[in-house]
Amino acid sequence: MGRRRRRVVKVVKRKVPTVFLCPLCGEEAVRVFIDRSGHARVQCGSCGIREEFDVSPSEHMVDVYCKFTDKHSAP
Repeated sequence: MGRRRRRVVKVVKRKVPTVFLCPLCGEEAVRVFIDRSGHARVQCGSCGIREEFDVSPSEHMVDVYCKFTDKHSAP
């Protein structure tokens, strides 16, 4: 008599996105580039809007994207 085999449960880890939605044109074409010098560039590949920010070393791409959307989605 053999032992019953256990099911292997795979844990799915979600990744942080690298391409975001543009607040102006609505396309998923916004990329964030962060330099080591603490300078970030946000650019939409569809409509061409571009913005630059100074960031601290603890900020990630999502934080810079939130700054970008706050600046451009406000009326």
